[in-house]
Amino acid sequence: MIRAVLAACLSGLVTSLVPISSAANDLHIAAVSAYVDENVRPWIHDPWVIEALHNSNAYHQYLTAQDIERLDNQWRMEFRAQSKPLISAIINNALSVMLREKQARSDGIITEILVMDAKGLAIGESDITSDYWQGDELKWQNTYLAGANVTFVDRAEKDESTQMLQAQASMTISDPETGQPIGAITVGINLDAL
Repeated sequence: MIRAVLAACLSGLVTSLVPISSAANDLHIAAVSAYVDENVRPWIHDPWVIEALHNSNAYHQYLTAQDIERLDNQWRMEFRAQSKPLISAIINNALSVMLREKQARSDGIITEILVMDAKGLAIGESDITSDYWQGDELKWQNTYLAGANVTFVDRAEKDESTQMLQAQASMTISDPETGQPIGAITVGINLDAL
């Protein structure tokens, strides 16, 4: 049920993005990987990131699929509404403030940053996303579920509204003491600025 609902919501977003040729996609992976390894990986071990993930994982550990679906539906309704209590709680927390600062210092290379917990729920965002639950998306599945020290670079796409060629790079975030995955991060990269 969650996948069907999310697929319907995401179909509108997909139509605004135009895929780039396969050759262009192959060329961007090495450059994006090198950038995130040098510029993003060092700060995903920041104590604020680790603490926020531990807190969220403890808070969300007993959520059921129905609970997640309810929260995701609430987020999507708030996305279009004036009142945004759930969205505001995430977008205004200390982690989101830190992520916006990191994005601002990237000289336009980073277009967005999203941190997800062990359930695939957004716990920190530099910009408001259209959905709360990311657990059905490759950014979470190809990192958190794949284990520690994983980087996944998605295909390059041209955003029709901004005309920006961009790609998302996602990494597993692991507990520095145990090495176990505790969440994931996705960073949008402006390929034209890289």
